[in-house]
Amino acid sequence: MSLKLDNIDSLCLLRLSAIGDVCHAVAMVQAIQRQYPKLKITWVIGKIEYQLLEHLDGVEFVVFDKSLGWRSYFKLRRDLVGKKFDVLLHMQVALRATIASLAISAKVRIGFDRARAKEGQWLVTNKSVEPLATPHVLEGFMGFAKAIGVTDLTPSWEIPVPLADTEFAKKIIPDGDKTLVICAAASKAERNWLPERYAAVAEHAISQGFRVILCGGPVPLELELAKRIAQACAVSLENQVGKTSLTQLLAVLKQASIVLAPDTGPAHMAVTQGTPVIGLYAHSNPRRTGPYTCLDSVVSVYDEVIAKQKEGDVPWGARVKGTELMSLIQIDEVVSNFDSLLL
Repeated sequence: MSLKLDNIDSLCLLRLSAIGDVCHAVAMVQAIQRQYPKLKITWVIGKIEYQLLEHLDGVEFVVFDKSLGWRSYFKLRRDLVGKKFDVLLHMQVALRATIASLAISAKVRIGFDRARAKEGQWLVTNKSVEPLATPHVLEGFMGFAKAIGVTDLTPSWEIPVPLADTEFAKKIIPDGDKTLVICAAASKAERNWLPERYAAVAEHAISQGFRVILCGGPVPLELELAKRIAQACAVSLENQVGKTSLTQLLAVLKQASIVLAPDTGPAHMAVTQGTPVIGLYAHSNPRRTGPYTCLDSVVSVYDEVIAKQKEGDVPWGARVKGTELMSLIQIDEVVSNFDSLLL
């Protein structure tokens, strides 16, 4: 399905979360803007994700605050009262998003194809993107741009960062400094690598003349993991975990030489800044969810683990279960990928 936008003036995008996914969505939005620079775009987005993208050019944001519980839906309806859109791009498969979409008035409501339109999404849309058998999440999102006639689907990113945040990052990592940034924590502890193995890679990087900085959010899981990595390391590490806003972190990732991270938002943030990423994967298929421009640098045990857990045809988005799977990723593999990026 492909629409013509000759008579379309306004578009609403519904993608609430998460950080990695909204980074993918930015590439799609900016592909649309390249082809339709006069199109008015409104993005319904989560509160945390908005903090990363609030300075994005040419986009009006409506923030959905899920912390308000059921009241969040009524607030969204109030925020959108009187607004009617020509097209809705319903880009989130979640019951929360399905319900939220009912507050959005749009003539054409585009969702995923029936195989991917779960959590009731197909009930609140009237058009769908082309089916894709094995897409990366970013490619799946680009299907929405294609559905409205965009022809150049080459991903690129321009996420504005306040000057003060850029200056903050350059004080931490001056231009030209060789720096490995480790964003060690994913949203779930089972997706995190072992502290002593992060420490071993940090020691290797320092032996190669790199500085090593730990980065991440202020939540207890991330603070504790950073503490354990520092304790396991034979040399001193710089710890910025919990000390940066999202836009400051984005600027730090831009200044970094290499980023090491598991399946977590900062890995995708680094991609938007053109910084090489070494991704660590066990639970999800990195060909679907890995750092898009750096898939050759991923260290993954996903294939070997999924083969043991599932027989026959494995769904493209299948996740692996287990709390100790990340321990299958060996230090030597990660060090080898690090050294390859130095060549």
